[in-house]
Amino acid sequence: MGRGVYTGLYEPGHPTADEHGFRGDVAELVDELGVTAVRYPGGNFVSGYRWEDGVGPRADRPRRLDLAWRSVETNEVGTDELLQWAERRGLDPVLAVNLGTRGAQAAADLVEYCNQPGGTHFSDLRAQHGRAAPYAVRTWCLGNEMDGDWQVGHKTAHEYARLATETARAMRLVDPDLELVVCGSSHHRMPTFGYWESEVLEEAWDVVDHVSMHAYYEEQDGDRRSFLASAADMDAFIDGVAATIDAVAARKHSGKRIGIAFDEWNVWYWSRFPPDGLAEVREAPRLIEDEYTNLDAVVVGDLLISLLNHADRVRIACQAQLVNVIAPIRTEPGGPARRQPTFHPFARTAAAARGAVLHADVSAPVLSTERYGEVAAVSAAATHDADSGAWSLFLVNRAPEPVDVEVEPHGLRDAAPTASTTTADAAYDGTDPGVPLDVVRTDGGGWRLVLPPESWSVLTVNGGGAA
Repeated sequence: MGRGVYTGLYEPGHPTADEHGFRGDVAELVDELGVTAVRYPGGNFVSGYRWEDGVGPRADRPRRLDLAWRSVETNEVGTDELLQWAERRGLDPVLAVNLGTRGAQAAADLVEYCNQPGGTHFSDLRAQHGRAAPYAVRTWCLGNEMDGDWQVGHKTAHEYARLATETARAMRLVDPDLELVVCGSSHHRMPTFGYWESEVLEEAWDVVDHVSMHAYYEEQDGDRRSFLASAADMDAFIDGVAATIDAVAARKHSGKRIGIAFDEWNVWYWSRFPPDGLAEVREAPRLIEDEYTNLDAVVVGDLLISLLNHADRVRIACQAQLVNVIAPIRTEPGGPARRQPTFHPFARTAAAARGAVLHADVSAPVLSTERYGEVAAVSAAATHDADSGAWSLFLVNRAPEPVDVEVEPHGLRDAAPTASTTTADAAYDGTDPGVPLDVVRTDGGGWRLVLPPESWSVLTVNGGGAA
């Protein structure tokens, strides 16, 4: 979509481009961001994508009209290029198959191309294209947002469930060792939310491993307080999908535990996207290149807290997207790559959240919001890495005034924590906006700190032992 790949990840003429045409400055920022998995090609694009267009000699690849975003897809970058880029970066690929205009055979063929060692048509074709070894891609998405009438090939729950089940079975016949993600609701305001998940899982239960979730948030009509409470809405959304999964399991008398793949989430100012933004067919157009603020960074940090606190159910999560398109990284063609404010909470959470997610027992005042009712003024998530002994606490103050916080860190009373905070109204100069936060030891051996208004904070203890 847009400049996510072309002049984003990939720009052969760029001064930092490697021998494969991928930008080195972007690769360094991807490493710094702490990304571990990349979903491709993802989004609405996949519902009209012919994967065969993007393999083989570039000179022979067709230029296609992408119906989802009315853009010209040159197919310079396809499956091999993306998988090899991910391999060089040490990333796990999450591949999506087209269930909008295609089906089981094309999906099975792609699995064969990627994962079959050799001796078959598509595995030998991969070898002819210069890649003898299989890619061994484990995680696959069965289409994208198939409940949405904006999707090319939109289907009813019954239609999609049958197609997804047939496709999953065909893919597993090629490679039994796959993790498959079935489409859930595009968002929880869909009129079919809940019913869609239930019907799809009833049909596909035995052949899938995860159900997808998507959610985007923006400040609407100046309602800043509701925007700052977006993670409370994400909490309720996850809990609702988890309850539906459990209900289907109960009806089936099944001990299988279907996971959640929250494979699209972010702050997205959809209301800023012009209604005529897709009127002209262009190549790599500038689409939804939101400029973020520290307010958005605080909300992204809070969404990460929600995902951490649901790590027992959410097994996969992908911020959408990586470069330029509502992304933490922005580029200019031939020019520099830069970090957006939302880059920093992701990078710092990826670096500090290691090991197990702990239960954070939070007692906080409540705030009244127009969109989500009463929500807690403070959210928190805690992690502990048994190998290093590192311990981290992530905190968001959603309130417009400071909040005094007392932390009772069981088993860490003698540790010396460090903390920093990012406030929503702070100016952003392109570097990490976090500033030190004082942590005071209480008489009882706990810690006290003051969270600034509308802020995201992280407190860490290195080698603090068991929590």
